[in-house]
Amino acid sequence: MESEPRSTAPTHATGAVEFVSIDDIADDATFRLRDPGDVSQLAASIARLGQLAPVELRPVTGPETRPAEPGPAAEPEDVFRPETAHTPRWQVVSGFRRMAALRMLHRDRVLARLHAGLSDEDAWALCVSKALLSEPWLPSELEALRSRIREVAPWAEELLDEALARASEEAAAPLGPGEEPEPPAEGASADGPVAEPETETVELTPEELALHLAVRIFELNQELAAGWEAWAELPEEGRRQIVEQARYLAELFPLMERETG
Repeated sequence: MESEPRSTAPTHATGAVEFVSIDDIADDATFRLRDPGDVSQLAASIARLGQLAPVELRPVTGPETRPAEPGPAAEPEDVFRPETAHTPRWQVVSGFRRMAALRMLHRDRVLARLHAGLSDEDAWALCVSKALLSEPWLPSELEALRSRIREVAPWAEELLDEALARASEEAAAPLGPGEEPEPPAEGASADGPVAEPETETVELTPEELALHLAVRIFELNQELAAGWEAWAELPEEGRRQIVEQARYLAELFPLMERETG
């Protein structure tokens, strides 16, 4: 009996967030939806503030290879050979721009969320959802992506249509006198400043607003947990900014709790 086709993105089990050696991450572009482009500004932001959001990784699939065992007469320098001494353990699902920026900075490790049991289907769902919901795109890029979306995540075509509508509206926005169109921000990411896209005013019911806020706070808690695990690695200025925002939430919470009863 054939299973029904997926109609929505799955709920992903949140993996552990920890630092991973870049040498343990495969140079694999399976889940890369477009070229990372120029990551110099992102690299500069990471150098200044640190990596503020983890990349998404899953174990590399395929036959396992191990370092060559030394023979009886092998010399120490012959024990480990570059082509066989190390096998990457992790595959990037989302976060290719951050990986490229970290490699530009010659960093030796990356903050990552590890999804130990992520299937191909769920990995594509995670990859496509993050890209279409949080990254800026040109209409031409989205149209070029359509055939691939239909192949790997047909349920996400509606998300693509919504992203295309947003991109088309932004591209058609009238310019003021003397203004020139600006290129889209390169890769929206919590690692660096990007221009916020113009948003439409959407009327929400109280129930929808409550759900929206709960989801946003949940996502914020995930990012704060990741930041706390890497707290000692973050630059002082970045930690100061995080503490300032957390202090505001701490002051707001008693008022929210009191109104909740």
